[in-house]
Amino acid sequence: MSEATGQIYFNQWDPAFRANPYPYYKFLYDRPPVMLPRMELLPPTVLVARFHDVQAVLRDHAHFSSVQQFPPGFEPRGPFRGAATMLFADPPVHTRLRKLVSRDFTPRRIREMEPRIREIAAGLLDAVERKGEFDVMADMANVLPVMVIAEMLGVPAEQYATFKRWSDAIIAGDNALPGTEPPAEFFEASNALRDYFTAQIQKRKREPDADLISALVQAHEETDVMTADELIAFVLLLLLAGNETTTNLIGNGLNALMRHPDQLALLRRDFSLLPKAIEEMLRFDGPVQSTVRFTCENVELGGAQIPANTACFIIVSAANRDPAQFPDPDRFDITRDPNDHIAFGEGIHFCIGSPLAKLEGSIAIGSVLERFPKLRLKNPDTPVNYKGSYFLRGLAALPMAIE
Repeated sequence: MSEATGQIYFNQWDPAFRANPYPYYKFLYDRPPVMLPRMELLPPTVLVARFHDVQAVLRDHAHFSSVQQFPPGFEPRGPFRGAATMLFADPPVHTRLRKLVSRDFTPRRIREMEPRIREIAAGLLDAVERKGEFDVMADMANVLPVMVIAEMLGVPAEQYATFKRWSDAIIAGDNALPGTEPPAEFFEASNALRDYFTAQIQKRKREPDADLISALVQAHEETDVMTADELIAFVLLLLLAGNETTTNLIGNGLNALMRHPDQLALLRRDFSLLPKAIEEMLRFDGPVQSTVRFTCENVELGGAQIPANTACFIIVSAANRDPAQFPDPDRFDITRDPNDHIAFGEGIHFCIGSPLAKLEGSIAIGSVLERFPKLRLKNPDTPVNYKGSYFLRGLAALPMAIE
């Protein structure tokens, strides 16, 4: 997307825009959703940024569909190959798929995982101490979430680093310009992930285990609730979504905390504020910038008439800084109450892994602060670099001084 009318500028491929999109969102709060000029190869697109408009769309799957729309003759070549997933499905398909995994993300199951997550975090920080250097992304944020979700799936430890590399390559593919192909690494990673999990699924058919892949294979074999394509896409989604958003929560959260020393000092004085701090990190600079819905018919939203088959950019991060919903929205305040952000979505697509993400984020950030009482940004005046995707907002690196 490029610029629309007046002072509105929206360009997801502009590195400066991706680095700090929040100032640009300010021009979207005092008007109805804005239709962007039509671009070749893309459907009509509208920007939805105000909190109550975003909330209304996310709660209304009957008029705003999550099913991806592709041009005639287009053949999906990403990791999912066009198969239905929870992320890109409406009821009843979404209901059927979500039910399959919900039992593995219950509050009880998440509580049972806490000791193991703490063990992983402690081991990672032991390695940081031995090394004497700390990059939050490379040493903690990139590693902890993929280890947790990979263990749930039954993936051996020696594959963790490879999985993260594949995941990063697939996410970076979001940044391809219209009419251009993603880089070769995107297709290589997509194919490698599919090949790996296709083999793992076949293995679980022969030798079932106590992991999540085995449970999904069993459901597929016994009840036929998933097609073979849905099964592989389901596992891939769990791996990608199960690590990337939590990685970004840890990195973005610690970056915000370090750049607001008054809030860091407050948290150090009172660690009981950590749950509220996590919520404010999610609101202030959340792991997901935007998601997309498609109008099923002509609809009215927030005073705008939106035609059928329009792509709606639902800018969750803009909604979380809407001054009509959040007083002084650009202030990072770990005591903010209430803090009814929608960083994990809303409605039927509310992130099923949000309790796990919050737990991992709390353990990671809390462990880092406890282990390193003198923790500070190594290069506070150097701009941070963000990875390629606009939709998933995450840092490439975050060097810290620990002494």
